[in-house]
Formats: sequence, structure tokens, C-alpha cells
Amino acid sequence: MDLIPSFTVDHTRIVPGIYISRVDEVGEDKVTTYDVRVTAPNREPAIDVAAMHSLEHLIATFLRNDPDWKNEVIYWGPMGCLTGFYLILKGNRPSGEIYDLILRAFRSVRDSDMVPGATPENCGNYLMHNLEMAKWYAARFEGYLTENAENPDILTYPKTNRPITEDGRDFYDS
Repeated sequence: MDLIPSFTVDHTRIVPGIYISRVDEVGEDKVTTYDVRVTAPNREPAIDVAAMHSLEHLIATFLRNDPDWKNEVIYWGPMGCLTGFYLILKGNRPSGEIYDLILRAFRSVRDSDMVPGATPENCGNYLMHNLEMAKWYAARFEGYLTENAENPDILTYPKTNRPITEDGRDFYDS
């Protein structure tokens, strides 16, 4: 069984940032999955679950209402490891081209006074939200992105170095 591409990223070296996780062809179109990594995996604590849920609602609402991007957004949702989010957009843009969108999305959280869709009718776990912690994580990530705007490491995945077998295949030990 082939190792999926996201498992070839060196999670011991990845820093918070905006990365291209994969590009898929859908018919004649391309769809890009971005890894919006909010915390450093395996070195910082995972994002609080209730805050992650609130960030999901807040930023999904922002993205799907942004006049310039709403028709490009396919999906915004949390990573299972709780260190960031996946954003799926139509097209194939470098990470740097969505930097401002992500920065604005996280900035929008600070002005929120409620979590959209946090009702029993609209959400499968409407009691599991924490707006204040979501604001804290959003401000922290916004500050980090701003401070590192010129740092190329926040836009390029660190890849793992795998030995190559004699017949040219990647070697994975168990």
C-alpha cells in the first residue's frame, strides 16, 4: 500500500504556515488542498477541541462569504491531529497567493461576538464551542503569519528524506 503524500511531510520540522498538501485533477479542472498549520506538530499542544470547532465555524463562514473567494471555496475543516485545518479551493495557486486570504480569515475571528451556526438545529455538537479560546488561537496565528510574512519556510513543506532502494522505490521501515 502506498504511503499518502501528507505522510511524507516531516512533521518534526514543519512550522505553522500555509502549505500545498495536494493538487488533484477533477475533470479538466484542478483542485488544491492547502494545509493551514496553526501549531507546530509534536512540539506544541494540539488546539483545544472546542476552540478548533469554533474556528471551523467562524472561518468557514468568513471564507464562504468573502466576495472574492466564496466561489472558489470547496471545503474548510479541521485536521484530525488538531494542529490545523484543510482548505480546498478550486484551481491551483501557490500558497503565497492565499496568504492574505488566510490572514484576513484569522483576523476576522477577533471581531466575532458569537459563533455562527452554534445551535442544536445547525450543529452536531453545538455545546462544544469556545469563542474566547478561538480568538486566542486566531490572534496567535495572525501574529505569527504577520511576523513571518517574508519567511519562505511558512509556505514550503519540509519533506522527509527516505532512503531509495536499488530499484528506485522509497524505503519505509516498519
